[in-house]
Amino acid sequence: MNEPLEKEKGNLNKIDYTIDFVTSSAISRISIKFLIFYIPIIWFSGYMATAVFFDMSLLINNWVITMFLLPMWLIILYFIFVFGIAIFTKAFLLMINMIHKPKEGVFLAEEGNQDYEFWRLRVELKKLVFWLMNNGPLPWIVMWGFRWLGTRVDFSSHMHDAWADGEFIEFGRNVTVGQGCVVMSSMVVGKYLIIKKVILGDYTVVGGVSNISPGTIMGKESITGAFSATVPNQFLEQGWIYLGPHYARKFKPNKYAEQRRDIIYRKNVDEEIKYEVKQDVNIDEDKKKLLNNNLED
Repeated sequence: MNEPLEKEKGNLNKIDYTIDFVTSSAISRISIKFLIFYIPIIWFSGYMATAVFFDMSLLINNWVITMFLLPMWLIILYFIFVFGIAIFTKAFLLMINMIHKPKEGVFLAEEGNQDYEFWRLRVELKKLVFWLMNNGPLPWIVMWGFRWLGTRVDFSSHMHDAWADGEFIEFGRNVTVGQGCVVMSSMVVGKYLIIKKVILGDYTVVGGVSNISPGTIMGKESITGAFSATVPNQFLEQGWIYLGPHYARKFKPNKYAEQRRDIIYRKNVDEEIKYEVKQDVNIDEDKKKLLNNNLED
């Protein structure tokens, strides 16, 4: 913990821990100085889309064909604009991160604190990209946006009208985040900003309208039920279902969990026993490392 926080020890009251805003998707104090970054990003992205349109119009050199292809042009220009926003946002973020590298920890959430100010700046820049991609017609484009801006996630995972912070979040394979969920790697509680990495393991499911707090680690094939919430630094054991609106607690084992790909289960009905049988997996040798059982827990 840094020095300003040490000085405030023993001098705290209820308001110090009041929830100010719970996630970067709902920042209550938006600063104009951060929104100024939107101007060059939108300007250069719009210019790029306009330049492509005029160049192609001159190449075709027939206004009838141009007007006939106008609907297709609008779709193409939309994606050029969105990807332009992502490209120029990434350029700004690279420069910002060279000045002040993002880090985990607990920081004072007040004007002038560098960790807090740069966190707000990163949030505002990424929010524009995620908003455009979340409202786009292609669902996979959101995952591309997260990957592009530094979140570890692949296209096997899905988010259905959910929100996830844009940094310090690691998705495993085939992760499903339900509708209305909020996955937070950062939150402000009273005077303090908490930033802690969130890990969602392979085949995990975050139930609809659930909240995942900073520092949460979900083991492989674990599930949080709908309207559940984790607390900061909570660990959810592999293969278990958790429920609870204030503090997710163990409910029961996940009997529908994905099994190891090289193991099948056989049942002897007469003797009422179940046993594992090893089987060969028809997969290239260099791909076997991707099997669930070969990944580290």
